[in-house]
Amino acid sequence: MDDTPGLFGAECSTDKIAYAPAMNTLPTTVIHPERIGEEVYALVRELFPLCRSITGAGTRETLSRLGKLIPLTIYEVPSGTKVFDWTVPREWNIRDAYVKNSRGVRVIDFQKSNLHVVNYSVPVRMRTPLQELRKHLHTLPEHPDWIPFRASYYTESWGFCLRHRDLEELTEGEYEVCIESTLEDGALTYAECYLPGEHEDEVLISTHVCHPSLCNDNLSGVAVAAFLAARLQARRRKYSYRCLFIPTTIGSITWLARNEDKVGRIRHGLVLACLGDPGRSTYKKSRQGNAEIDRAVAHVLKTSGEEYEIVGFTPYGYDERQFCSPGFNLPMGCLMRTPNGRFAEYHTSADSLEFVRPEALGDSLTKCGRVVEILEGNGRYVNQNPQGEPQLGRRGLYWPPAGQHQLPTEEFALWWVLNLSDGNHSLLDIAEHSCLSFESVRRAADALLPHNLLRPAIE
Repeated sequence: MDDTPGLFGAECSTDKIAYAPAMNTLPTTVIHPERIGEEVYALVRELFPLCRSITGAGTRETLSRLGKLIPLTIYEVPSGTKVFDWTVPREWNIRDAYVKNSRGVRVIDFQKSNLHVVNYSVPVRMRTPLQELRKHLHTLPEHPDWIPFRASYYTESWGFCLRHRDLEELTEGEYEVCIESTLEDGALTYAECYLPGEHEDEVLISTHVCHPSLCNDNLSGVAVAAFLAARLQARRRKYSYRCLFIPTTIGSITWLARNEDKVGRIRHGLVLACLGDPGRSTYKKSRQGNAEIDRAVAHVLKTSGEEYEIVGFTPYGYDERQFCSPGFNLPMGCLMRTPNGRFAEYHTSADSLEFVRPEALGDSLTKCGRVVEILEGNGRYVNQNPQGEPQLGRRGLYWPPAGQHQLPTEEFALWWVLNLSDGNHSLLDIAEHSCLSFESVRRAADALLPHNLLRPAIE
């Protein structure tokens, strides 16, 4: 990317503009995503073996381990609880499952991969011929070495998933089928990490924790959200932050039903998912389309120096569709790399520890951090010396050497901030208009404030 800021409010483009500094595409401190990503990846690796679902012990254990990294409040919502048009389902747990051939050999074994059992399968113990067993087997003929992920959350049934290559090797005969599971009244479990700020207005971060051994979808989102919360805990916060770790769909609906009194405080929000694959970053806008969160994420991606994609809202995907439902219409988008359903490994055993990359996880966390910096640092100011330009040189803010033909980015940012700080333009507005990075604009405002050249606008 070779965008340059326009001297006269021109659109950012690849055309060179005389005396315009190149876009500042990086924060002042150089960050190495691969180093950060190693820690995030380690958490993904730790959580990978657990058999999660929308309820049950695997999800509780996942939340318990996250609680060692960040402060979590765990909530249990009893089965049968009405949440808008839905009902919290019965709790599902599983101990073991297998299919044995006539020689007693496990040809399908839950202990080798928890994807082998259709999630939420009812208990089964029977003998059946292969012809009948096939009705309950799921494979991917186009990827014969991958195990598909299947679930049956709201319909009582059972099944197994296996490699298509293994299915073709099954011979006629009788098979022993066993699923040691329970489906009974219990609870739906979710967790919150609430970090109070200077204001009650909230930023809501949400990620789904219900998938079993699938790394990109969505241990990547879980791990990035956890490390983002840890960073937020360690910093001063203007906003309050609420990080949700919830089962998909029923979890967000349950949270919304139980927290309608808090929804009015949500000013910005992000759903995090599929953040560990090697693809380019993708942002799905909120239903509002031009909320501050939409603009903040777009700015981070545009100034990253990397390829990216921004797509409009659709009522399909992850929990953004619940938070953006017309009864709430919250300003919540979804940050991903390759979106769900657009990578071949999606919902298969190939979404493994080998598929996600530490550097991608680190990059995703870094971008989330930059979004937070914009939300925290954005504001409107009023120029206190609007009659012409103030003399910056005597204040030590501007001293160009003779014959200089290109303004330093920081000094260029000072001019933009002074010119557009009329109480109507936010710092993000100025960054977008000038094609400078938000970090440069924020630093310019911070430099002008001690000299009484700016004052915060009255909100």
